Amino acid sequence: MFGNLGAGEIILILLVILILFGAKKIPELARGIGKGMSEFKKGIKDVEDEIKSSDSDSKKIDEKKS
Repeated sequence: MFGNLGAGEIILILLVILILFGAKKIPELARGIGKGMSEFKKGIKDVEDEIKSSDSDSKKIDEKKS
């Protein structure tokens, strides 16, 4: 998941984030990221559903022409 990052690099990154945002802002930041990711996934699912329904509609039209 983290590529070639070792434990030391991950700890360093977390410390930098802690210093930049502070302990009080990190939970708020994580909630915002979580909500954003869920909205993004919902949007992708909606687009996939729309494509599938459009594809099935076009297949029904093709069957009626035959």
